[in-house]
Amino acid sequence: MNRIVFWAPLGAIALLLVVFAIALTGEREGTPGDPMTGRALPELPVTEFGAGFAHFDPDVIEGPYLLNFWASWCAPCEIEHPLLEELAAGGIPIHGITYADRPENSLAFLARLGNPFATLAADHERRAALELGVTGAPETFIIDGEGIIRARWRGAITPEIWDRRLAPVWNAAVREAEASPGTSGR
Repeated sequence: MNRIVFWAPLGAIALLLVVFAIALTGEREGTPGDPMTGRALPELPVTEFGAGFAHFDPDVIEGPYLLNFWASWCAPCEIEHPLLEELAAGGIPIHGITYADRPENSLAFLARLGNPFATLAADHERRAALELGVTGAPETFIIDGEGIIRARWRGAITPEIWDRRLAPVWNAAVREAEASPGTSGR
């Protein structure tokens, strides 16, 4: 009897640790089951980023694109930035929205690291982030040529994440857009 009293609590704790480990290492956002996947990009209450930068307006964007929420204070944003630059140089349109960032800090970030964004907008009050369920920066969405959210990734995009998780979704969105020419997306 003493053995059961001793081992039962330890067994319960071990079982809980296994459940937590599975939950923490399971599929991340950007996988099927994400609540935003398959929905139209909602109206985003954003403001102008600044003079000299094209303003993000999804109604005039043709074809699929990446929408990236970022901030100058965000260390993972700096980690993923070289990959964003590489993707943009390879012809993938990336549109950026600053997340709760000061304009002068955002400008300094881009001046230091480069600007991979085709257009930019600011979300100082996090209202656009709220519309999309963004919980922090960075967060990236793949939007198809019809304005539908095809995937989301929370956290920094690494080359491995791009290759394994996001590139297949991106490539499918591009193929669909090419198969239906003449559609502007909205």
